[in-house]
Amino acid sequence: MKKILIANRGEIVSRIVRTARKMHLRTVAVYSDADKDSLFVRQADEAYRIGPAPSSQSYLNVERILEVIDRSKVDAVHPGYGFLSENAEFCKALEERGIVFIGPAREAIESMGDKIHSKRVAMQAGVPTIPGYDGIIASADHAVTVARDVGYPVMVKASAGGGGKGMRIAANDEEVREAWETCSNEGRSYFNDERVFIEKFIENPRHIEIQILGDKQGHVLWLNERECSIQRRNQKVIEEAPSPFVDPSLRRAMGEQAVRLAQAVGYYSAGTVEFVVGADKSFYFLEMNSRLQVEHAVTEMVTGLDLVEQMIRVAAGEPLPFTQKDVRLKGWALECRVYAENPYRNFMPSTGRLMYYRPPQESSKIRVDSGVFEGGEVSRYYDPMIAKLVTWDHNRESAIAQMENVLDEFAIRGPDHNIDLLNTIIRHPRFLAGDFTTSFIQEIFPDGFMGAAPTEEGTRAFAVAAAIILLVESALYRQIPDLQDLVVTVENEELQLTVERKEGCDLVSFGLEDPVLVTHNFRAGGKLASFVIHNQTCTFRISRLAEGHLLSRGGRTVTAIARTPRHHAFARHMLRKKAPDTSRMIVSPMPGAVLKVLVGVGQTVNAGQTVCVLEAMKMENAIRCEHDGKRVKSVLVQVGDTVEADAVLIEFE
Repeated sequence: MKKILIANRGEIVSRIVRTARKMHLRTVAVYSDADKDSLFVRQADEAYRIGPAPSSQSYLNVERILEVIDRSKVDAVHPGYGFLSENAEFCKALEERGIVFIGPAREAIESMGDKIHSKRVAMQAGVPTIPGYDGIIASADHAVTVARDVGYPVMVKASAGGGGKGMRIAANDEEVREAWETCSNEGRSYFNDERVFIEKFIENPRHIEIQILGDKQGHVLWLNERECSIQRRNQKVIEEAPSPFVDPSLRRAMGEQAVRLAQAVGYYSAGTVEFVVGADKSFYFLEMNSRLQVEHAVTEMVTGLDLVEQMIRVAAGEPLPFTQKDVRLKGWALECRVYAENPYRNFMPSTGRLMYYRPPQESSKIRVDSGVFEGGEVSRYYDPMIAKLVTWDHNRESAIAQMENVLDEFAIRGPDHNIDLLNTIIRHPRFLAGDFTTSFIQEIFPDGFMGAAPTEEGTRAFAVAAAIILLVESALYRQIPDLQDLVVTVENEELQLTVERKEGCDLVSFGLEDPVLVTHNFRAGGKLASFVIHNQTCTFRISRLAEGHLLSRGGRTVTAIARTPRHHAFARHMLRKKAPDTSRMIVSPMPGAVLKVLVGVGQTVNAGQTVCVLEAMKMENAIRCEHDGKRVKSVLVQVGDTVEADAVLIEFE
């Protein structure tokens, strides 16, 4: 094997290229029109266009990818994750051409890639499964009948779904109807498979998965577990290995069940068996991903294995060079998925150009898997993940502390992102205690994410940073006194402080309090700076506003404005710009494509009623009315339109 094609996009291509180079293999990338300038295209040795931006016309277009395979004369194909990674027909087409598929046998893909069939296989193998209906749901009415028999709440799933796509929880007949249609659409759009089934939704579970690795000689090993319970909309947000919930006995039991299932389908390569685990440590088979998964990085960090390398060697026919007793669990790893979305607006997807992109510096304890670069575009056509940020240390507490630091150091400008959410979660007492389930985010933020709760100490740190930023930038243009009184407004709170400038440091005091020694590395115009305040390092992400700065740290983003007392007095007389009145309209919360328009002119709609459906990043998003008794004056969009964020969709009388 000398040359491999990577039939995917984004950070996984960059990840595979890195391992391939280590193994002295050449790489070939494929790309859509939306990805022509992407990082992974630059990194591969060769790259070929395969079609327009929609994945159905590019990354899911088997014929176009096969044309590139023939043209580039590759020996093997790595499918990455998603798209064709669990497509048996694609695997068959490669077999017919004598091309090695870097993944499991086609028969294993057929057994495990179909969630309906995989559940039946698990039952036959003696692996406990979730109660439900494992037949195909033919219609919305059929879905309601099945859901009533299973008992609410239920989970509606696309048979070929994954990565949070094609999955919805439903608690009543109306929600089941909507979920059936949405899951069918997402399954068709992202996986070319619209089949849907229904399971009982296990309330307050933990989502724990076992990484397995097998070779063609029949050896299958389990490589410990990953905790994947921090989710939103069934999409994993934070993963860690090992799990703070799993003890050695449960670990072994789950590992052995995972191996039993893998052996039942003749599995080889690197895959994952996922389980739902109850508070009493009972566990049920959820699904098997026969492919590599996004969160494989945390397993690599705690085992020291390169799973991509092992996949390539297994595909080449090599036996595993170690046994189960050689598998070690060293330290603790944590992964945060940095998404292009706005957690302050119910996780709405965000797109656009990365005007500024500075991930943390990688080291033996810090890993950044990313497929983007400064100046690149985050497209509405694909998954919203910008990067995976992984930290490792000797124990969980230290790995979390590492993550706190690097999240503060991760600077992004352009699309919205979820770093504040990630920062808030990993600092939450329940997360620190390992006390969480898959409903953690809903429980902690029942009214939506509003940022980390303000504290007096945190507000003062923001005020100190804003004051020093003002003085450093002012010093470029004029002389400023060594002793300066300032008023800093942090959101709606005013703090009066005094800064005494010294050689190499500053002394900051609030009123009559003793001054605090502050050192920093801020330079005028900088977008990231660390301040040591009273022996505590505080790293801030900085964005300049028309007046003042937007400062982010520790899950909290604030507007901070520092002024002299005189300027502050003048500012009190400034007129405030009123927010536009949007009570008589519905605006798009995101860029996307209009899939459905569900209201017409003259119709009266009520709070919670869906007026249209937008598709963004392969997810369907229902746009709902917020007020009762609104009569539609005009509908400004139609099916097929592409809209930008804040575009007016519906006007009311």
